[in-house]
Amino acid sequence: MKRTTHRSVKGTKLYAVRDAKGRFVDIQTYKRAHAADIKRKSKAETAAKAKKTKKK
Repeated sequence: MKRTTHRSVKGTKLYAVRDAKGRFVDIQTYKRAHAADIKRKSKAETAAKAKKTKKK
């Protein structure tokens, strides 16, 4: 899903996810969202790993 960035009153960076009607579905702090992104593998990383193990 596409996330848009906002700033809270304190100045903390936030990510907001909206549904098709434009309503907020989820709002996360940058810190929490970034940590979750790092823990996940992208499709490209997964494909590269599969290709590498297939060669062996």
